[in-house]
Amino acid sequence: MDSIIETQRQTHEEIERYETALYSLLSRNQPTHEIRIQTEHKAAQVLDRISSRVTALHNSYLDEDARKAEIGTLSAPAAAQNDLSEFYARLVKVQDHYNKYPDAVAGGFDMELAAILEEGNQDELDDDYEEEDPISLLFSGEEAYGKYLDLYANHTAYNNLKNISKRLPYLQYLDILLAAQNGILHSELSKEVRATKDYEVYIQHLHDYLLSFVKRTQPLVDIQTKHQEAEVEFYQKWDDGDFADWDENKSAKRLANADGAGQGMWCSACQKSYSKKTVYDAHLTSKKHMKAIAKQAVSETPPQNPNGTQNITAQPASNVQFLKSRLRSSALLTYLSTSLLMVLVPTISETKSNVERRFSLTAREREQELLEQSKPPPAPTNTSGDAAAEEEEEERIYNPLKLPLGWDGKPIPYWLYKLHGLGVEYRCEICSDHVYMGRKNFDRHFQESRHAFGMRALGLPNTKHFHEITRIEDALSLAEKLKQEGRHEIFEQETMEELEDDEGNVYNRKTYEDLKKQGLI
Repeated sequence: MDSIIETQRQTHEEIERYETALYSLLSRNQPTHEIRIQTEHKAAQVLDRISSRVTALHNSYLDEDARKAEIGTLSAPAAAQNDLSEFYARLVKVQDHYNKYPDAVAGGFDMELAAILEEGNQDELDDDYEEEDPISLLFSGEEAYGKYLDLYANHTAYNNLKNISKRLPYLQYLDILLAAQNGILHSELSKEVRATKDYEVYIQHLHDYLLSFVKRTQPLVDIQTKHQEAEVEFYQKWDDGDFADWDENKSAKRLANADGAGQGMWCSACQKSYSKKTVYDAHLTSKKHMKAIAKQAVSETPPQNPNGTQNITAQPASNVQFLKSRLRSSALLTYLSTSLLMVLVPTISETKSNVERRFSLTAREREQELLEQSKPPPAPTNTSGDAAAEEEEEERIYNPLKLPLGWDGKPIPYWLYKLHGLGVEYRCEICSDHVYMGRKNFDRHFQESRHAFGMRALGLPNTKHFHEITRIEDALSLAEKLKQEGRHEIFEQETMEELEDDEGNVYNRKTYEDLKKQGLI
């Protein structure tokens, strides 16, 4: 219905508004990994729409005939300057369209942009409402929203390969993948293992998973172009013979000979199959074979091979070609998987650390972790200008006297500071010369752990006799004096240490243990 010029103008406008929306998305604060992944996926969607509109706009500019016809229609000749027939004709088409579709929304593009730029439940009408996240459906539970790799299926397939030297645990398998940054992947496997069909299936699944994971976790990276460049680089190196570990001729011939040996050789005269060529050549001179040849010459129809006709010369050649193509396919997938693993080295390291951490957790801790992961992340709060002003005001608290802070985070009044004597310093040598501000704090510290630890280090009990004693020399001299006076009860831990039962009654240790043994407590 619109003219080509109007369509081009509208496409230009949409491209500019998409670019503005893309800037708004990428300039947002991304405090968590989940928000970053969501933002990148939205940005990838915007880029795809920009790309499609740029392509459509380019094609419309190439259609010069349509543009000339539209300009000719809009340009009236000099003799008919006041002719508005074309204008009214198009006006009738517009009116007919909206009469036919009265519920059509004119601002559909604005709604599309609003949906892209929407940040969850902004209205806060329902706090219990949990918005469905389509991005979370792209990842499994083990992947944890793209933080870790889920390679358990590939690890099982690797251990099920035939003729491997050792079956590895999961952590060592991750070490093998990390070692790909220093060389080609799975260089520890023999040539025979890498030339098998099982290895081709395994490396295909590993490559598909790694490619899918990179596309899901890095949607803004053009991984397809890098993938094609790596494929071209592989074919160039393959033709130059840079892959010595993948010598297709030797490996293919070795496998073809093994397959041929497994099929055996059929003697139509004797109606017998031989597994080895030496045994087959030896039986050709035997009397039994000679009689079978003579009998076969009399009968014009020779017996058929029950396993089918066997072309000894053509079949190995076809097997070699087939195995060459398999080797090249396996080598290509291995090379591409190596290039993908180079990108995912940090993620693999995080996966290994997570697996080691989970091994150290108990079953209860794992259940608690799963419950915490199932809870939706808290919605980011937008700090307003008032909140920012309050934070700046708190940072600028004027405290020249270095007064202690109260419960509200502000300095206490000076009169209260003087009332409690917080300006007086009390030093305790037993507490490693720790300084206590105020008499109240000083009196309280005698029953705290710091002073009790210092008394135990001196070999003295922390009793009321040593209250107000802060010097080590005074404490030792007082203990010696108490010994001389016969006050040995201060060193008897059983009688001086007090314990409390469930009802709040206080006993010394000896009485408490005696009552507990009798079952009275």
